Amino acid sequence: MTLSPEVRLPWRWAWLAPPLLLVAIMAGTAIGETAIPVETILKVLANQLWGADYAVDRIDAGIVWNYRLSRTLLAAGCGAGLALAGVVLQALLRNPLADPFLMGISAGASTGAVAVTIAGLGAGTLTLSLGAFAGAGLAFGLVVLLAHAAGSGTGGGRGAQAAGAIILAGIAGSQLFNALTAFIIARSASAEQARGIMFWLMGNLSGVRWDDVFLGVPAALGGLLVCLWYRQALDAFTFGADGAASLGIAVNRVRGVLIGAMALVTAVMVSMVGAIGFVGLVIPHAMRFLVGSRHTRLVPASALAGAVFLIGADILSRVLVPGQVLPIGVVTALIGAPAFAIILVRGTRTR
Repeated sequence: MTLSPEVRLPWRWAWLAPPLLLVAIMAGTAIGETAIPVETILKVLANQLWGADYAVDRIDAGIVWNYRLSRTLLAAGCGAGLALAGVVLQALLRNPLADPFLMGISAGASTGAVAVTIAGLGAGTLTLSLGAFAGAGLAFGLVVLLAHAAGSGTGGGRGAQAAGAIILAGIAGSQLFNALTAFIIARSASAEQARGIMFWLMGNLSGVRWDDVFLGVPAALGGLLVCLWYRQALDAFTFGADGAASLGIAVNRVRGVLIGAMALVTAVMVSMVGAIGFVGLVIPHAMRFLVGSRHTRLVPASALAGAVFLIGADILSRVLVPGQVLPIGVVTALIGAPAFAIILVRGTRTR
């Protein structure tokens, strides 16, 4: 399943993880159309968190606290959550191309979220996140059924043929739910709603508020804890479902818990920021190259790298076009597609 050789950074480098994440968060808060000094950011944080009374320009304080810091923290949570989902799906399916975007989970979550907000599905009883979760679960269920109908299973089946069947099923599911999303928008949305939804579907952090942070960051942390709890099971699944069972893993239960957890994490992220591609595909492969395939290292490394990557992509989305904020999904695709091509070519040459 690994597409590239491993460097295996030693554990003594692990202490760099917290400072790296902190630097990324500070950069995401400081960099934008209006540059804000780090000293000002620290004063705003002291005022807001500890009741200090530093003199800070009200506009700068509003930009830092109400706009940049919240979207930076949610970007970190989304990046970590999507990267973890990619790690889990690639391990369970034994397929290097598996990620929430290609497997239809993001598309299904988008459809569920749009059905709740635009079409009024649930008559007000469903929240946006619940609608997204229902759509994500439905999409992945459809992918599994299609893969089984093609003679495959989620355990790996007949090698390359099984892997191809799963990916083709994921592509079919993605196209179906993308079409359903477009139909709902065309049928039920006004012109203004349609413009907003289409921008959101490409990935948008512009409307992030602290309520989103308080939902998204705990969801990512919960996904990280689940993956760490089942890290040995994920190692076992890399040998296939039969191999995992022979090692004493309760295959169906563990697979259900992991896929359910990752579907929930993906649904929460999509419900807030839309579908963002390539994070769950590229980050796990890059981290396997750096730290190896053991999930004890791979899980935390992928979560950290996903967080830093999406913060960086958010910074670029704000500065690439002066006076305009690009959808973050556009930036991740511009970076992720060439990066994955490099990883793929390097892996092919080294085999």
